[in-house]
Amino acid sequence: MVAIFTDFSIAAALILFSQLLRSKIKLFQKLFIPASLLAGFIALFLGDQFLGVLSWSEFSGDYTWVLVVLVFASVGLPGIKFTKVEGERIGSYFFYKLATFALQFSIPVIVTCLVLSKINLGVDDRFGLLLAAGFMGGHGTAAAVGATFEKLGFAAATDIAMTFATAGILAGIFGGLAFIKWATVKGYTQYIKDFSQISDDLRTGLVKRENRDIFGRSTISTISLDPLCWHLGLLLIPSVLGIVFCDWLGGKTGVYLPEYAIGFLFALVFSVFLKKGKIEEYIDFRITDRIAGTCTDFIVFFGVAKIKISVIVAYAIPLAIMLVIGGIIVFLTVYYFGPRMNKDSWFERSIFVYGYSTGVFAIGMLLLRICDPNSESATMADTAFAESIQTVIEMVMWAVGPYMLTNGTGLVFGSAMLLMFAACIAVSVIFKWWYKIPLDQRGAIHDIRSD
Repeated sequence: MVAIFTDFSIAAALILFSQLLRSKIKLFQKLFIPASLLAGFIALFLGDQFLGVLSWSEFSGDYTWVLVVLVFASVGLPGIKFTKVEGERIGSYFFYKLATFALQFSIPVIVTCLVLSKINLGVDDRFGLLLAAGFMGGHGTAAAVGATFEKLGFAAATDIAMTFATAGILAGIFGGLAFIKWATVKGYTQYIKDFSQISDDLRTGLVKRENRDIFGRSTISTISLDPLCWHLGLLLIPSVLGIVFCDWLGGKTGVYLPEYAIGFLFALVFSVFLKKGKIEEYIDFRITDRIAGTCTDFIVFFGVAKIKISVIVAYAIPLAIMLVIGGIIVFLTVYYFGPRMNKDSWFERSIFVYGYSTGVFAIGMLLLRICDPNSESATMADTAFAESIQTVIEMVMWAVGPYMLTNGTGLVFGSAMLLMFAACIAVSVIFKWWYKIPLDQRGAIHDIRSD
């Protein structure tokens, strides 16, 4: 236990130090590098692969996949909620978001199955899913999917997925900022006209007193129990149940299900009991989100700090090929499909999906806040609805994907996802949500559709 405490103390110290660096150094502010990512690089450089100053305990390799179970439990705990929304706006956005998801799941898998696994590059079909695990999923999903593949015999899966996740975050930040600068010059942004309008809060990471949001409200009296302890306990219950169930099932049958997916399902079931027991009114989901966000920071840190450079070197060629493919996919997400599948506020919606598709939800939020500082595009409201459906689809894909790629049916999986992408485009065309409005008229004309 002392070793685990020491590991997290070192990690916390480096993350805090990195936040202070960002608040003071202009270069880090311009690059918008998250403190946990910067800290991870510092730890990697200080570790035994370079300077040899830092060393980690034998438990450090398990932190990422354990923490990610808790993160996914936080997604399931509020349950699935459907709200009344405007049909065209949310419909076009939902199928745009689902199409970008399906595209990232299909093309890399198909290319790997048909090409990369056939030309003696040291990879098999499973390699194709790791790009989406890192890009679309971020470090948390990369850790979870990598751990699942490792149990299925792919020893280097976690390191490869973490490499994709790290590259994805860098692409999300730098590429996103480049897109925003391009859009402001072209006049495609509706809510900012100049990139220099970005607030100091976003640049430094330190929020001024007058701009601070409420972290959460006390729903439990501190005389009885600290509210943070209450919310943490609510997340730990489905998380531990998911891990224990997967261990039990694996021991009985030899089939090891992804702990994060099962933890998510337990959280969904748990949410029903919370509603029925009228306990939900004593939960502030802003607090559970912050607990999950804290876990994500540590996931990013340990994910980067523990990357094995030897694995990157060994898989350098297929990694480079896949990163090019991933870069093309996310570029098309904004440049081509963005304006054609969204009408009003097309760029703001597209840049959020771009950030979400290259790293984590927080990167999408960062980019959206830069170009939509007052939340006028309704992107987050529509995302809340779209995510309630897409999250379920994602969980199913993350659960079955590793097993299909392991048992030789990866091409079937990739083809099915490509059909999903084609279906999204078809629905958009049929419902006249495939727009051909000139980009310079998007802010003024609201009733022109494609023929």
